[in-house]
Amino acid sequence: MQSIRLNDLAVGSALPPFVAAPLTRLTLALYAGASGDHNPIHVDLDFARRAGMPDVFAHGMLSMAYLGRLLTNWVPQQAIREFSVRFAAITHVGDAITCSGVVTERDETARTVKVALTTRDAHGEIKLSGEALIALDA
Repeated sequence: MQSIRLNDLAVGSALPPFVAAPLTRLTLALYAGASGDHNPIHVDLDFARRAGMPDVFAHGMLSMAYLGRLLTNWVPQQAIREFSVRFAAITHVGDAITCSGVVTERDETARTVKVALTTRDAHGEIKLSGEALIALDA
């Protein structure tokens, strides 16, 4: 992680992207164990099919965690003041998710930037969108 300063950023500045490995059933099982979210739609193929889905799919919060990694690869965790997302589409097994962000606002008085965030699959479909408020040194 490099040292980021407010004076180094302009509206439109892009964060270095974070690309997650393609999603596997093992990833889903490990995330279920770590998060305590054992909803069978994410780990039980038979359950997912009975629910009308072709396969299990990722927990939405797993994709949010990937966006968290994008942010903490860029700035220290303590610089994150707000972080929110909106779920847009299901992330399927096999999807390789790319997380990106762009500075949308600068507040020189508060020494903060607002960042628009997205996760996309290899086809460019947005899975999550959100924003974060980041506090930076001048």
